[in-house]
Amino acid sequence: MPVGKIESLDHDARGVTRLEGKTVFVEGALPGETVEYALFREKPNYAVGEVSAVLRPSCARVPPRCPHFGTCGGCSMQHLEPTAQVAAKQRLLENNLWHLARLKPEQVYNPIYGPTWGYRHRARLTVRMVESKGMLVGFHEKRSSYVADLHTCPILPAHVSDLLVPLRQLFVGLSIRDRLPQVEIAVGEKCTVMVLRILEPLSGADEKLLRAFADEHGIVFFLQPKGPASAYRFHPVDGPDLSYLLPEFGLEMRFSPTEFTQVNPGINQMLIRRAMRLLDPQPGERIADLFCGLGNFTLPIARSGARVVGVEGLKELTRRAEENAAANGLAANVSFGVANLFECTPKSLGALGHFDKMLIDPPREGAVEVVKALGEDSPGRIVYVSCNPSTLARDAAILVHQKGYRFSGAGIVNMFPHTSHVESIALFEKA
Repeated sequence: MPVGKIESLDHDARGVTRLEGKTVFVEGALPGETVEYALFREKPNYAVGEVSAVLRPSCARVPPRCPHFGTCGGCSMQHLEPTAQVAAKQRLLENNLWHLARLKPEQVYNPIYGPTWGYRHRARLTVRMVESKGMLVGFHEKRSSYVADLHTCPILPAHVSDLLVPLRQLFVGLSIRDRLPQVEIAVGEKCTVMVLRILEPLSGADEKLLRAFADEHGIVFFLQPKGPASAYRFHPVDGPDLSYLLPEFGLEMRFSPTEFTQVNPGINQMLIRRAMRLLDPQPGERIADLFCGLGNFTLPIARSGARVVGVEGLKELTRRAEENAAANGLAANVSFGVANLFECTPKSLGALGHFDKMLIDPPREGAVEVVKALGEDSPGRIVYVSCNPSTLARDAAILVHQKGYRFSGAGIVNMFPHTSHVESIALFEKA
């Protein structure tokens, strides 16, 4: 087996080394280590392998806490000490910005990070009956469509992790156990919801089992017979709704279990605090919140007294945002619109009117059409929240090299500890 010295981590948290002039990505290897590895994929320009032995370990290597690490595909960095994970993600962000955009921020912000266990309040788990193993409930195995045989998951809240085995026992007793492919979990301030994706109706006995399980474990079951919009509350019928709090801004944000919210509520609060500090919204200013979702940033901005226009591509989310604005007494400060921002043009953006400032929080695809559409009347300050360093770099290049903005600062947000996912926040100001 080949032996290599690991130079760095790539965007999937794989160690990078070289073999006969070819780049090799080694799963399970850390920078600075000397490892023996086995190749399982070879291409003309690169190869992929997996560690078979660590000959000289990194001082940042730690024993993984989860017994399923290495098999389950939910985490890829548990073998790296948490603060070293943060540093690796910061380097990845800076490398993307330099290599893809030839940019360095004027200031590198202190990273935002917090507790590394029990943080994941949203999860989508696969359910599958396997003859040799029984009923499985979990994430997919690494590099596989198979379901990991999970008995515990320390990145989930403890009360949810404790239900993995009872859920297996529950599902195996249902008449539709082969027609229940997925359970989606959403943990709120006042309740925990599990959405069961069902491909056939429940029997009367199934309904009785679900009600008893929900009552015993204090959860709420939703049923989803078709798409996400078809999900409905099954049992208990009455009780508190899902919500998360933004106490710094006096906000309670209600949401449906199938609507997008950040998985890590503690880090989300810190991210919003950072975004508000960088945006610095003032009473009377007119501010745009693009890709606004259900108002996660819109309502904190509105709390400052600014007038906010939120734009989102999904009508269901803008409806939820309007409900949250009204429930929090901010309806007079905000307005919401539905638009496909991936097809944004100078004309469609200009039709929204002048904005003093703008916050952009796009999905992984980034906001290239938005930044290309900015004209001479563009906002004086833009805060960009990103979940993909490469598309942030692409859009930052346009803002700086074509639109005349200064790249005032950037830093990472460790929203997903133990995974390779890199969230970040950046500030652009008119020169």
